[in-house]
Amino acid sequence: MHISDQQLAEVREQGFTVVRGFLSGTELAEAQAALWLHFPRPEDYFAAPEQYEAIGKSQFSGINLFPYKSWALNRLPFHPDMVDAAERLIGSAELEIYKIELWGKYAGAVNYDQPHHYDYGNHTLVVPRRDGRWLQMTTFLLLSDVTELDGPTKVLPAPLTKDLPLVPDLLPMGELFDQEIAATGPAGTLLIYRTDVMHRGSDFRAPGRSRFALLTDYKARGTPWAGKLAWPNRANDPNMTEAIVRMSVRERDLFGWPPPGHEYWNEQTLVDTAARYPGIDLSPYR
Repeated sequence: MHISDQQLAEVREQGFTVVRGFLSGTELAEAQAALWLHFPRPEDYFAAPEQYEAIGKSQFSGINLFPYKSWALNRLPFHPDMVDAAERLIGSAELEIYKIELWGKYAGAVNYDQPHHYDYGNHTLVVPRRDGRWLQMTTFLLLSDVTELDGPTKVLPAPLTKDLPLVPDLLPMGELFDQEIAATGPAGTLLIYRTDVMHRGSDFRAPGRSRFALLTDYKARGTPWAGKLAWPNRANDPNMTEAIVRMSVRERDLFGWPPPGHEYWNEQTLVDTAARYPGIDLSPYR
């Protein structure tokens, strides 16, 4: 689903926007089916939670890093409408995806309540510019229905916190809970927000509930002070090999792959890269 200029204006002015119906029925159904390659189905988890104790070790134990075991999930971080929105919000086509996480949560596994915080703490070495320059676009793509019962992300509109300092990067537990907005919506909803917007994870409010989301973050190329994951560190994963082969030239570019015409490419690197990624079409790089 195309993200409107008005919705991106909300990100600039309010700090976030909620886009319902971002994924089509087929895209969503295929991605949901692929979830069970990485997580227990809810009915299996709740039938025997003691078999999945690892999920409850911390609030973040349900995070799986890119790449995944299905193209249905791997292609979502560079969904054309996601890339288009990032280009318009950040103001450049020279972009990089710097984080992709698939996150599953189950009621009762752990207390998921958090204090309000900024995300810049582990997304940049410095602090965000208050004027929006070098903005980082952070997202949650909901792959399950999320109501008030399902531990939604809760956000404080930017005007409410404009006078708060950036340091420290979190508030005392409970502060401003009465002014937060829950980012709820049916599966396929996209939350876009900024790293200088106060938000928090919340706990489930009913038993037997679960929540699944894909988190993808973008930044402008040439900002080495910002980032989170290093894609070469994931390159030996066979799922990464398949993803690289299936990506378009533009999609590889978002991961920092040398573009066509770059001096990196010569006969030796073309031959050896083709050997590393069997089936890849390197003709655009010749």
